[in-house]
Amino acid sequence: MDEEDVPQKGTVTQRAIEEIKAMIAEGRLEPGQRLPTERDLAARLGISRSSMREAIRALTVMGVLEARHGSGIYVTALEAGDLLETFGVVADLSRGPRLVELLEVRRILESTATALAAARITDEQLAAVEKHLAAMNATDDPEEILAHDLAFHREIAAAAGNETMAAILEGLSSRTFRARVWRGYQEEGAFARTRREHAAIHRALAARDPEAARAAAAAHVGEVEEWLRTQLGA
Repeated sequence: MDEEDVPQKGTVTQRAIEEIKAMIAEGRLEPGQRLPTERDLAARLGISRSSMREAIRALTVMGVLEARHGSGIYVTALEAGDLLETFGVVADLSRGPRLVELLEVRRILESTATALAAARITDEQLAAVEKHLAAMNATDDPEEILAHDLAFHREIAAAAGNETMAAILEGLSSRTFRARVWRGYQEEGAFARTRREHAAIHRALAARDPEAARAAAAAHVGEVEEWLRTQLGA
């Protein structure tokens, strides 16, 4: 048998992945529904059980399927946060120019989300944003600031009313990288500047001014980009 005639296992597994995804997309499998058995699925697609097992494992890692002990394999709720969880791994592990690229993406999305939030934010959501701003201003501990910084931006993303965008931003907001930024800001005495940036975002939200909110958020993430470029240059 020629080498090119040998079936490629990866191709078979990928076909199984695509078929299960198609079953979900077409409504043949609904969120929360139990999958047919591994044996039945393999027989239906005419592939080996080992290839089907690999496909199920891959879709479980992606957050599309979940294994329930003693019960079987189920389609997840297909929430954006679960499906986009791998963004967090990419952000945590990226370095150098790739991290700058991620910040560029975050700047675009964060400014859009903040503009949407300015148009949609409720009084309760605005109060939550203000609470985290006050907490950031009340301490010089980078770890405490980090926690409230993450919560500040998370509240804004939620107020934008787009769960998919919020999930992507959550993934792009690497806690590891943010901790490095805050420690760097402490060493440079730059806390005052970034506090002003956060305050400008809050003012724009309070004024329900989408364009001012967009500009303030873009400027804030842009400063982080510039800080990283300086670090890389050094």
